[in-house]
Amino acid sequence: MEVQSDYLVIGSGIAGLSFALESARSGTVAIVTKRDPQETSTNYAQGGIASVLDPEDQPELHIKDTLESGDGLCKEDVVKMVVREGPARVQELIGLGVNFTRQSGPEKKLDLGMEGGHSRRRIVHAKDHTGQEVEKVLLERAREQPNITIYDNHMAIDLITKSKLIKRGIVISETRETCWGAYVLDVKTNQVKTFLARVTVLATGGAGKVYLYTSNPDIASGDGVAIGYRAGVKVANMEFVQFHPTCLYHPMAKSFLISEAVRGEGGILLDSKGNRFMEKYHPLKELAFRDIVARSIDLELKKSGDECVYLDISHKPAAFIKERFPHIYHTCLKYQIDITKEPIPVVPAAHYMCGGLLTDKNGLTNIDNLYAIGEVACTGLHGANRLASNSLLEALVFAKRAAKSASEDLAANRNIPLSKAPLWDSGSATDSEESVVVTHNWDEIRRFMWNYVGIVRTNKRLARARSRVQIIQEEIKEYYWNFIVTSDLLELRNLAQVAELIITCASLRKESRGLHYNLDYPHQDNEHWKRDTVIWI
Repeated sequence: MEVQSDYLVIGSGIAGLSFALESARSGTVAIVTKRDPQETSTNYAQGGIASVLDPEDQPELHIKDTLESGDGLCKEDVVKMVVREGPARVQELIGLGVNFTRQSGPEKKLDLGMEGGHSRRRIVHAKDHTGQEVEKVLLERAREQPNITIYDNHMAIDLITKSKLIKRGIVISETRETCWGAYVLDVKTNQVKTFLARVTVLATGGAGKVYLYTSNPDIASGDGVAIGYRAGVKVANMEFVQFHPTCLYHPMAKSFLISEAVRGEGGILLDSKGNRFMEKYHPLKELAFRDIVARSIDLELKKSGDECVYLDISHKPAAFIKERFPHIYHTCLKYQIDITKEPIPVVPAAHYMCGGLLTDKNGLTNIDNLYAIGEVACTGLHGANRLASNSLLEALVFAKRAAKSASEDLAANRNIPLSKAPLWDSGSATDSEESVVVTHNWDEIRRFMWNYVGIVRTNKRLARARSRVQIIQEEIKEYYWNFIVTSDLLELRNLAQVAELIITCASLRKESRGLHYNLDYPHQDNEHWKRDTVIWI
C-alpha cells in the first residue's frame, strides 16, 4: 500500500502537531504515530513552558540562564532566537485554546512558576499537567483540519532516501542525499506501507527507555535518532543525557515524575535522617541546575547506601499544594503518600536527550527535505545541560520555523513528481516465536546503560557497555533479517542503536561537562572539548 502527501510528520507530540497545523495551510499532511496520538512525552510534561512574559523579566536574563545551564556548549545565536521568538509562540497556543493557569484578580494575569536555574518566575503552566493540556488542544485542532490525516498505531521503519532508491535500481537526478518519505509498519495488521512525501519531519521525541529507570513513557525508544542516523543524518552530543533529579520512588509507581516546580515553589531535599544536603553542593541548593542536583543525589545515595532521598514541601499550606500540584497530590495519595503532611521518596531517572539529530536554525538536517524538531533534534539550544522547561519552548519555536522553511521547499518542488519507491519486500523472512530474545536483549541494554553509562561514568564502564552493545547488535541484525518485523523488534533495534551512539559520544569526550561526568576526566577541558561531539555514517 502507498500513501502520498506533501508533508510526512513522524510523531504526534507538541513539535509534530505544531508543525502539522502550520503546514496544513500549504499542503496535505500525513501524521504517523506508533501508539495512540496522545501517547507522547509531551502528554506527560508537568512543569510548563519557559518564556519571558512578565514585564519584570527580560529576554537577556532568560538567555543568560540558558547559556549558564548549557555549560559552554549552547549556540548563542540559537539561544537568542528561541528566547525572543518564544512569547509569540506561547500566545499562539493561547489562541488555539490552551488554558494556562492564571492568577486570581480582575486582570487574570498568567501565573508564572519558578524552576531550577531560572533567575525569574517565567514558567507558564496549566497547574502541574501542562503537557496534557497542550497535547489535548493541539490534537483537537489537528483533527479539525481536512488537510491532516493521522495514522495511529503506525511505526516508521526506515527513511526512503536517494541512496536507498539507487540501490533498488531506480534512476533519480538529485546530486545531494534527499529524503522522499518512509517505510512504515501498520502495527495492527503487520503490513508495511510506503509513505511518500516531498518533505519528511522527524518529531519522535526522546530515548529515555534506553535506561532502566526513566520518567519517559514506553514510546520513548529513540526511534527518530536511530532512523535518521541509519539514513546518514549527523548526530551530535548524545553523551548529554539529562537525569531528572526527582522521580517518585515506589514499587507500584512507574515513571512518575515529581515536577521541578515543586522545588521551585519551596520543596527541599532531605536524606533518610531528615537532613537537608544540597547546601553542601551548590549555593542555589535545590534550585541548582538539574545536572548538579541529580549528581548530588546520586552521590548521597552511594555514600549512604539508601535507595532514595526525600522531597519535602509539607511546610507549605495544604490548600496551596493541592491547588498548585493537583496531579502530583492525587497520584502520590494513590500510593498512600500525603504530600501535604510528609516528604516524597524520590530518585533520579533518565529524562531528556540534549543531543540528537544535528539541525540548522530551521530544523533542517544534512539530508534535503528532511527536518528534525523537538527532543529528537540537536539544535544548539541546550548545550551540555537543558534548562528546565526550555524543551516545549524549543519544540514550538522550531516547529514554526521548520514549517516556514518546508513550505518554501514544497513550493520549489511541487511540480517534481515523487520518486516511485518499490513496495517493502520481506524476502524469505518468517514469523518468529522467539519473542523472549527481544525481551531479554531489551532488558540487558537498559541495565548496562544504567550501570555503566548513567549519571557517573568511567572509561572502564564505557568499554564494558560498548562490548555488550556490539554483541547484542549482531544478534538483532541476524534476527531483523531472518524474521518478519514487529513493533517490538523495531523498538529493540532502535534502542540498541541509540545506546551505541550514547556510548560512542561519551567515550569520545575526554572531560566532564554538564550532564557528562567521567571520573577519569573530572575536569572541564575548554581547550580541546568546548565543541559538539558529532558522528555520522
